[in-house]
Amino acid sequence: MELEILKYLIPALIMFCCGVYGFITRKNMIAILISLELMLNAVDINFVVFNRFLFPGQLEGMFFTLFAIALAAAETALAIAIIVNLFRAVKNVDVRNVNKMKF
Repeated sequence: MELEILKYLIPALIMFCCGVYGFITRKNMIAILISLELMLNAVDINFVVFNRFLFPGQLEGMFFTLFAIALAAAETALAIAIIVNLFRAVKNVDVRNVNKMKF
C-alpha cells in the first residue's frame, strides 16, 4: 500500500516543487499565475490521494477538490482580468516594474 500511494504523491511533489520554483524565479505575472495554479493542482492531487487511501468509502476529499478547482478557476479568471487591465494601462506585466504600475 505504501508503494501504491507513492505513485501518486511523488508526481504531486514534483508538480508542487516546479510550481514553487516558477513562482520564485519568474518575473512575468502570467507565468507566476501558471506556477500558482500548478501548486494548487498538486495540492488537489494530494487531497484525492489521501482521501482514497485513508477513507476509501467516503468522498469528502473528492468534493473538497472539486470545490478547490472551482475556486481556482474563479481566481484565475479574476487575476487574468486584472493583468489584462494592467497591461492596457501600463503596457507591461513585469513584476520588476511595480512602481511604474501605480496609477
